[in-house]
Amino acid sequence: MHPGRYTQDNKINRIDHVGPIYKYAVVVVLLVVIFSLGQALYYMMTDKDNDKRMAWALTRRIGLSLLLIGMVAFGIWMGWLQPHGVGQ
Repeated sequence: MHPGRYTQDNKINRIDHVGPIYKYAVVVVLLVVIFSLGQALYYMMTDKDNDKRMAWALTRRIGLSLLLIGMVAFGIWMGWLQPHGVGQ
């Protein structure tokens, strides 16, 4: 067997590494959503006459939240994320 050849074992090893990377990606998107929410709060407190920056930050947060929900659903469907009950 040649070390550079693509085998079934290599495919399994590559798929096993997707789960942890996907979990980190979900956490990063969650942190960006929280940052965008904080940004909207800051703009709401500082901008007294123009609220376009706040509206844009909230719109971005909604889009990122939808992306996050889609990522979680896709991760569960692919088997990379394992949902569990609280206290079980």
